[in-house]
Amino acid sequence: MTEPAAPPKLSLLKDPSVAGRRGLARLAAVQALYQIELTSADPGAVVSEFLSHRLGREIDGDQYADADRSFFADLVKGCTERRRDVDAIVASALPSDWPLARLESVLRAILRAGCYELLVRSDVPARVVMNEYVEIAHAFFSGKEPGMVNGVLDHVARSLREAELSGTGRDGGAQAR
Repeated sequence: MTEPAAPPKLSLLKDPSVAGRRGLARLAAVQALYQIELTSADPGAVVSEFLSHRLGREIDGDQYADADRSFFADLVKGCTERRRDVDAIVASALPSDWPLARLESVLRAILRAGCYELLVRSDVPARVVMNEYVEIAHAFFSGKEPGMVNGVLDHVARSLREAELSGTGRDGGAQAR
């Protein structure tokens, strides 16, 4: 495993699309989940900090785009509230010689957020979820980790949303963000 790169900035876009705002929310959620794990901070306090001081704010002279705030809050709070379920699902998709605890903490945060979204957010197509979190992994890692994220989330998606991925789901496999 390679060490993660410095956290990417939350985009300098002035007015991103709805999909872009959700992408920013996913990136911020991964950063918040990382912070929660690293510091054992209260998830509600971390969400409040991000909403008040990071998302859509000026930081060090850069104006950052505003993420989808409710989507961000749902990802962070939901993932932490259902962490036991999420961790069990992620662990079941990992190779037996790679337990969840062995993974680098940013990688765990990415997998947890992606798994939570696949588990709970049926309003977002599975392929979109997988693509978004692979892109986030690329923002942090230059090694094999993005491929691992793809493989784990693909396994989880096929387990949780088999009908959707086979094209027999309610949206026939349509992709929207």
